[in-house]
Amino acid sequence: MQANYPSITLPTNGSLLGKKFYLSPKGFKEVKQEYEDFRKLRSSENQEDSDLLETRLAEMEYILKNVKLIKQPPKNKQNIIDLGAKVLVEAQGQSQNFELVGSLEINPDLGRISNESPVGMALLGHRAGDKVAITASPTTIYKIKKVSYSS
Repeated sequence: MQANYPSITLPTNGSLLGKKFYLSPKGFKEVKQEYEDFRKLRSSENQEDSDLLETRLAEMEYILKNVKLIKQPPKNKQNIIDLGAKVLVEAQGQSQNFELVGSLEINPDLGRISNESPVGMALLGHRAGDKVAITASPTTIYKIKKVSYSS
């Protein structure tokens, strides 16, 4: 069983009811594969922790029922930052690359940031040439240098 699957813990108070999970096609495939792996594990006779397994299966089912695939925007909107965009920014003389992904696929080490993060939220809807202020302590100004989408 792989340990690098996307992970989410659903609260019991129902606060995520109706929430959509944005996934790239690759991320969707990984979540679906994890779900299938856990289903196979459940049907095997060697179950050591069936409560954990059932909880994880319920999480995967919830995600798969509430997934929204990230799609490349039409050509005339590929200059605007949205989910799936790769963005080159400059801040304080340093260049940085980000890719905007849903919260299940974040990986800061690879520059994959969530659309729900402060930087991700601030970049959404902007385009190359715009300056965006990230109001953290201290405030950082990002100049957007380039926006692209993978095919």
